[in-house]
Amino acid sequence: MALPPDATLGDAGEFALIDEIVRLFPQGEHVLLGPGDDAAVLRVRTGHVVVSTDLMVEGRHFRRDWASAADVGHRAAAQNLSDINAMGGTATSLTVGLAAPADLPVAWALDFAAGFAEECGLVGASVVGGDLTRADQVVVAVTVLGSCTQAPVVRSGAEPGDVLALTGRQGWAAGGLAVLGRGFRSPRVLVEAYRRPEPPYAAGRVAAEAGATSMIDVSDGLLSEAGHLAAASGVAIDVRTDAFEVPEPLVAVGAAVGADPLGFVLTGGDDHALLATFPDAGSVPEGWAVVGTVAEGAGVTVDGAPYDGPTGWTHF
Repeated sequence: MALPPDATLGDAGEFALIDEIVRLFPQGEHVLLGPGDDAAVLRVRTGHVVVSTDLMVEGRHFRRDWASAADVGHRAAAQNLSDINAMGGTATSLTVGLAAPADLPVAWALDFAAGFAEECGLVGASVVGGDLTRADQVVVAVTVLGSCTQAPVVRSGAEPGDVLALTGRQGWAAGGLAVLGRGFRSPRVLVEAYRRPEPPYAAGRVAAEAGATSMIDVSDGLLSEAGHLAAASGVAIDVRTDAFEVPEPLVAVGAAVGADPLGFVLTGGDDHALLATFPDAGSVPEGWAVVGTVAEGAGVTVDGAPYDGPTGWTHF
């Protein structure tokens, strides 16, 4: 049945809302059984299955006055799809759990689902199930499954002598967050970057095929993620600041808020760029930029010295 445009989740009820949401999620040929049963059934051919889960909590990861429901849907999907990308894989299927207050408008939930589905469509992934329940605030829980036709690229493979490389825009979402946090909406390009990230979805598999030795997506901060690679691989990583061209919008925001714009690039998250190590500069694929080196030792330095300050987002 069609729901009134001003209906809330409490008005619609669980199953009527689920029926409306499911209509927004097309199913790929790999889906033998999609939403509607106790579990989905997927066809798996060859290679490796990779799985990841992420949470988004209102007030912690997003604010409804800063981003539309469709924006939140795009962000929720992007951060999960990017995790599969960072393994050198391609996302195929997702499940979504949504907890929300009873007075949340149905229109918000449907717009969220539409944005989520649109982002999944960029990589051909299907939403195959999920759950819906009542809560005091909006919470989104997503599990994504994907496949790798080659061995997944993990965090622990970097070796001394490797180079560190980056692809995708970096620091833009952090600049947008700084703008929104001060009550402004410009530069618009940065605000939109925060609202809807643009992960380099094709780059993960390309990096894997080019021989990437380790890889990670930049969700919490470039230096923070470089630290994860260094710790998992038992190596030292040095990031070179002269490798970055700080875009003009970040320079403008830095001047406006009294911050070093390079800090957005080094410590900002939510753009979901990819950071990877390769055996040498010659093996780095087109579209990637060498931004550092790998050596024996431990930890992360910037231009050969410890970085003084937070290296990225922390959840606690």
